[in-house]
Parts: sequence; C-alpha cells; structure tokens
Amino acid sequence: MASMEALEELLAALPDEVVITAPEQMEKYRHDWSRNPPAGMPVAVVRAEDAEQVQEAVRWAARHRVPVVPRGAGSGLSGGSNAVDGCLMLVLERMRGIEIDTAARVAVVEPGALNAEVKAAAATHGLWYPPDPSSYEICSIGGNVATNAGGLCCVKYGVTTDYVLGLDVVLADGTLVTLGGPRVKDVAGLSLLKLFVGSEGTLGIVTRAILRLVPAQDARSTLVASFPTVAAAAEAVLAVGARMRPSMMELMDNASLNAVEDYRAMGLDRTAGALLVAQSDAPGPRERQDRGDASRLQAAGAAEVFATDDPEEEDVRRGPPPGLHRDRGARVALAGGRRRPGARAARAARGGGEDRGAVRRRDPCRRARGRRQHPPDHRVRPADPDSERRARAAFDDVMAAAIALGRHHHRRARCRARQKRAPCPTSGHDVMALTRRVKAALDPDGILNPGAVL
Repeated sequence: MASMEALEELLAALPDEVVITAPEQMEKYRHDWSRNPPAGMPVAVVRAEDAEQVQEAVRWAARHRVPVVPRGAGSGLSGGSNAVDGCLMLVLERMRGIEIDTAARVAVVEPGALNAEVKAAAATHGLWYPPDPSSYEICSIGGNVATNAGGLCCVKYGVTTDYVLGLDVVLADGTLVTLGGPRVKDVAGLSLLKLFVGSEGTLGIVTRAILRLVPAQDARSTLVASFPTVAAAAEAVLAVGARMRPSMMELMDNASLNAVEDYRAMGLDRTAGALLVAQSDAPGPRERQDRGDASRLQAAGAAEVFATDDPEEEDVRRGPPPGLHRDRGARVALAGGRRRPGARAARAARGGGEDRGAVRRRDPCRRARGRRQHPPDHRVRPADPDSERRARAAFDDVMAAAIALGRHHHRRARCRARQKRAPCPTSGHDVMALTRRVKAALDPDGILNPGAVL
C-alpha cells in the first residue's frame, strides 16, 4: 500500500482533477461490466489526459511497487479492468483523439476513443473500420486492442490485430516506445507489435494506435432463420457453410432471443429454439443471393427465414448484451467464450443446455458461429445466496467440456484466472512458461495488471 507521502508525490506530479483518491469517487472505476464482487479498492485513480501523464503515473507506480490496472470504457465482461487492492487505476477514457489519414488509409487513435467514434470518423471519408464488437457503441479502442476484440463481422473481415499497424506503448518503467507505423508491411527488427495486442495491459499500456481502414462496406442484407433447437441451427451452419460467404453470422438461443424481445419488441418468435442471423455484403444482385441463401437454410432445417435490409431490424444481433443487463435483479458472474473447430462446435451445441444445468435456470448463450465461439453468460441473483456457487460450478463444467473438445480461451483476464482448469491443449505448459518469461522480461516487478492473463 502506498504511503501518504507517496500519494502526495503523485498528486504533486500531475495536474489538478487528474488524480482522485476519495473512495466515493473511485467506486465507479473499480468494476468492469463483469460486476465481479472480488474487485479491490484502488489507492488512487489517475484519469490521464495524454501519454506524458500515463508515463508519469507508471513511473510513480514503478518507484513505489504499486500495481497498475489500466482501464478504458470498462465495458469488458472478463474482469480485465477490475481493481486489485492498493492498485493505481489508470483510466484512459479522457484520451479520445481521432485523426483520419485518407492518403495512407489509417486512423490515428487515442485509447479512450470509442469503436463507434472511429467508425463514424472513417465513414465521413468513405472508409470503414471493420472490427465490430456487439458493444461497439460503448467499448474503447484501447480495450479492443487489449483484448484483441473481434466482433460480429470477424468471420469475413478479421479481428482487431488484423487492423493494428502501429502502437505507442508505455512500458512498466515508464518508457514510451513506438512500434510499427502506417505501413502495411514492417519487417524492421522483431515483430513486437502483435505481442501487445491481446495482452490486456500486462506488458504495457497503449497510448496511441494506428489502425488500418478499408473502403466502406457494400450494401448489405440480413437473413434471420429460426430453428427448433440450437443443435439444429449449428448443424445447419455446417451444412450451408461451403455455399455461403456471410460477413457476419450469429446464433442466439431461446433465452437470448427472449431477452432481445423484452428489451426491444421486434416480433421475434419467442418459442423458437434458436435464431441464426446471417448478414452478407457480397457484390451482385442482392435479392437473388438472399433467395439462394434462404433456400439453403430452409433445406438445412430452418422453420422460417426472412430477409431485411432495414438497419433497425438487422440489429437484432446486438440485442442480447443490453437485454440481459436490463435484468436489474441479476448480475453477470462469469462470461466468456469457448472456441471449437469445425464439427466439434455442433457437438458442443448439442450439449449446450446440459452443461449449464447446475445453474438451475436457462442462462443465455450467444454463439458467434463465424468464429465458432460459444459465450455462455452465467448470471447470479443477490437474493439467492447459493446462486454464485452454482454458477461457478456450471462454468467449471463448461470449461472442462470445452477443453475436452479441443477449445481455447478467447478472453482470459481475472474471471478466467480464478477458474480451476486443465491447461488448454493449444497452450500447454511450455507455452505458458514462455509467456511468463516474456512477462518477466517486460515487467520484472509484476506491476502491470496483475492477475490478468496469467
């Protein structure tokens, strides 16, 4: 715990209103959207306004061996920006600058800028930033880089790492390094840039990102197909996958589609076992393509298929997160993803309801079929003292079953780190040992986001 003298040093080093130490003011920065109870109490919160202030804060933390937890918009669901006791919360929400370089087709962005703001800035120049998390309206670019966010369009357009050309990163000793730049290919020295994408602030703190932009997306349409069960929808994806090239594909189970309908009435069939939402922006006659894709889905077992190019209707795919959080009597206890290759995804879907049985309620599960990810959303109710134990038991069962099917995590952070689980088949003991060596080399005192990733 930092001493009062150390805190006075921090207060003297940074401008007024940048550092806050009052518990009631720090409270809102303790949790991300995982609402995880074990979040600690920071010793101070620094709301940095530029890279120099980030450096000053990190240098102070390094001198006094104070843990540093970076935070963007706080929209994460895996505990990555939850405070630990006695830490310095380094909040980047005030760093919101965006510059569009149309000649180089890049966006130069500060970490607090929202994904939606980058998209809007690019759109004014006829350009597009494809990474598209379902929380795009409220999540920050810094958080997207930290977690290598993907989103609904990654089936065709890739994830955040595919669009990061350069980063400015503050290391654990306060040094600011610039990696990469506005070039598509950069082979000067080792490729260190990608090391920081997805590192969740454990290796350094991003203060600027150079993001690749592409020409604006073509006109798109959305197909919504209903199925009697989640397993039937998963099998349909495998059946039609070779014939369809969607720009987005999302599967919602019955609990998720009912949460959407509760949140915003869209006329969805509440009795459907699952909805498959597929979007296409392929060039060519739109109506003919829709007819062809719809007939393939019906042949694969869809009970009903309809097409729309109405942005309000097609945004059914974004309904589950706000719809679920609208349930004020519940809080998300454990949320994350299970990724399985090929036909294993369908096999996992067939057991999707059973592996959550320990919760004794129908917890929602949205499956990003393009990514073959299955993010279960186990929620607990404060009025039920035993619900968290059941949720954690169900989560452990999900992880064990997923590992047995050859999956790996797409979100790690603290919600993952607390779970007892076998080593992931795709990152065994040797890989984890190498990861720890990299962490020790860049952060020898272990002050950067302790407890996340590792």
